[in-house]
Amino acid sequence: MKAFISVDLEGLPYIVSREHLFVKGALYNEARKVATRIVRAVAEELHAQGFEEVVVADSHGPMVNVIPEEMPDFVSLVRGFPRPLSMVAFAKGSDLAIFLGYHAKAGTSYATFDHTYSGATIDRIAINGIEVSECLMNAMLLGEWEIPVGLVAGDEALKKDLELLPWAEFVTLKKASGRYSAISPSLRKIEEELREKTRATVEKLRKKELKPFKLEKPIKVEVRFLNSAYAEVAELLPFIHRKSGKEVEFTAETMENAYKILEVLIFAAAGVSYITSR
Repeated sequence: MKAFISVDLEGLPYIVSREHLFVKGALYNEARKVATRIVRAVAEELHAQGFEEVVVADSHGPMVNVIPEEMPDFVSLVRGFPRPLSMVAFAKGSDLAIFLGYHAKAGTSYATFDHTYSGATIDRIAINGIEVSECLMNAMLLGEWEIPVGLVAGDEALKKDLELLPWAEFVTLKKASGRYSAISPSLRKIEEELREKTRATVEKLRKKELKPFKLEKPIKVEVRFLNSAYAEVAELLPFIHRKSGKEVEFTAETMENAYKILEVLIFAAAGVSYITSR
């Protein structure tokens, strides 16, 4: 069997400062060590439960956060940014998906670093009428590939999303009191709970209790940017409809195509931000 792990940083325990999140940040190495320990604990348990291969998609920022030399031999590590399909690259063909270090969507109260894919450019994304977090958006794409999300671990504020993934296990890695503050259990206790919930997830998979998150097609996507200039650039594409100063919408035949279009819109907005801030 093959398992897929997507790991972000903002939802990991103890990560509360912007200095944790950037390669040159004073606390970045601390964040890398935490991410690596958590990924390794889950990967080792998956292997113990019969998974011959575990693909880990390093999915925050420059996507080079997990320490490669600390990964077991059965782990394949996806690194680098930008890359097609971002946080779920190389997931196809997996039997199970697990999300680690995930955070709440933009605008969520009492959540650390709440944002949706691009905190610098995006205010809201809705897919088929569902306002999504990165967790739900990634689960939608994996669902199209028949891959169920069986375990999510992250900020407690993200747990509400699992109402749409009721079969998935959840592990709280921290509870936020604000955007830049949170309380977390000990790392050893977290590792024990992750191993326990990983075993429970694999048991659900064997009993066929996990489900891929599927959407009706075509896929309708609504995006609200933080700046009207980003919507102006998005509108240059003939299939993009401008709803308001900051809002656009489009329709895609598949969730994979919708995901790719969203990536292009975010990159374009980032380009506008760079040009106008020089």
